[in-house]
Amino acid sequence: MDRVAKLASQKAVVIFSKSSCCMCHAIKRLFYEQGVSPAIYELDEDSRGKEMEWALMRLGCNPSVPAVFIGGKFVGTANTVMTLQLNGSLKKLLKEAGALWL
Repeated sequence: MDRVAKLASQKAVVIFSKSSCCMCHAIKRLFYEQGVSPAIYELDEDSRGKEMEWALMRLGCNPSVPAVFIGGKFVGTANTVMTLQLNGSLKKLLKEAGALWL
């Protein structure tokens, strides 16, 4: 849990992902297309990935990826992020976290 919290606070947007996950790819693309450059941690490529995956599940991530943190705070998984995008509040969160300038 400590490692997840530490990594999540190192950049304005942090995504915990798996390289083989199609929803993870879609969420990463959503951020890239808005001009955001998130820190991405591929759990299936990290030696401590399974440990981080369990920590994310304890946070309430089900499924465990993609898990998105904005401004060091857990925002949610793909469903939550897409809802925020559709209702227009994702951009506001990104601006508040310093991930977007305009």
